[in-house]
Amino acid sequence: MAKHTPPLLGITMGDPGGIGPEICVKCLNDPEIYRICRPLIVGDAEVIRNAVSFCRLQAALNVCRAPAEGRYRHGTIDVLDLGNMPLARLKHKTVTREQGQASFEYINRAIDLALAGKLDGTVTGPINKEALNAAGHHFAGHTEIYASRTATRDYAMMLADKSFRVVHVSTHVSLRKACDMVKKKRVQTVIELTHDALRRMHVESPAIGVAGLNPHCGEGGLFGSEDENEIAPAVAASRAREIRVEGPVPADTVFSKMIGGMYDAVVVMYHDQGHIPAKLVGFQYNARTGAWQNMAGVNVTLGLPIIRTSVDHGTAFGKAGEGRANPQSMIEAVKLAALMASPVTGAR
Repeated sequence: MAKHTPPLLGITMGDPGGIGPEICVKCLNDPEIYRICRPLIVGDAEVIRNAVSFCRLQAALNVCRAPAEGRYRHGTIDVLDLGNMPLARLKHKTVTREQGQASFEYINRAIDLALAGKLDGTVTGPINKEALNAAGHHFAGHTEIYASRTATRDYAMMLADKSFRVVHVSTHVSLRKACDMVKKKRVQTVIELTHDALRRMHVESPAIGVAGLNPHCGEGGLFGSEDENEIAPAVAASRAREIRVEGPVPADTVFSKMIGGMYDAVVVMYHDQGHIPAKLVGFQYNARTGAWQNMAGVNVTLGLPIIRTSVDHGTAFGKAGEGRANPQSMIEAVKLAALMASPVTGAR
C-alpha cells in the first residue's frame, strides 16, 4: 500500500502586530505537527524570523515563493513570503492600517492557493477587525472573507474543543435579529452542514442535538412559537434525509448531554448560546497569574469548498511580542485541519 502523503496546509500568520506570528512558530516547534501535515506559513519572513528570535526557538527559515519549494521537516519553518510587512514598520500591540492590509493579503493568498488545489487546507491566525477595516476591508471577520472569496452562500461557524462542538444558526447579529433568523430553512441547512462536517472529521454516523430557542423549548407555545413552528420541522426534514438528529432540546440540558456522549455536536440558535458553553469548556482563566490556560478551542467554517480552521481567540495585543502567548489553540486548529484534509472512510 502506498504511503499517504500528509496534507499540505497554509497557515496565515494573522495581524503582524498581534500574537499570530508567535503562536505560528511555537506551533511548528512541535514535532508532532510534521507527522500529520506539511505546514506552510503564509506571511512575512522578517516578522516570522523576529518571532523565532524573541521566542528563543532553534529553527531555521526556508523562504518560499510557492508551496512546492517547502522542505516540510521539523526544525525548518517554511514561509511563503509576501514581503508586505517590513520589520522596521512592525508595531506590536498596535492597530495600524498597514498591518490590517498585510493580514488581509495573507488570507487572500491562502484562499487563492487552496482554490487552485495547491493547498489541501488552510488555518488562520488571529486578525484585528479594527485594523482590517482601517485598511478598507469591511468584513466582520475571517468567516465573511472566506464566504465572499469562495462565493459561498450557505455557511456556518463551528466551535470545537475535541468532542465538544457547537454550530451556530446566526453569529454576529443582535439578539433581537437572531431570534428573527430562526427559520426552518436556515436551521435545516445548519443541521446538514454540521452532519457533513462531522463526517469530514471522521465521525461515523454522527448524532446531532438541536438546541431550543426559548425556555423549555417554548413550553407548547407559552414562551414562544419558534421551537414548534421552525426548529421542530427543520429537525423532521433532516431526519427524512437520514441524518441522526434530535430536537429541539432545552438549551439548559443539551450541552450536558453532548458531554455525556449523546451528541457529537449541537446546533445552537445564536452567538452566545454556543460561545458561552464552548469557551467555558475550552478556556480557563487563572486570576492569580492573569493568564488564560487550556486554550484548545478551534473555529471551523462549514460549507466552504475549501477547509478553513482557526484559533478561537484574538490578537491579544497586550502580550504581543513578549514570547508568552499560548499556542495551544493554533496547534489544535492545525491538527483538525489535517484530519479534515485526510481521506474519509466508513459508513454514513
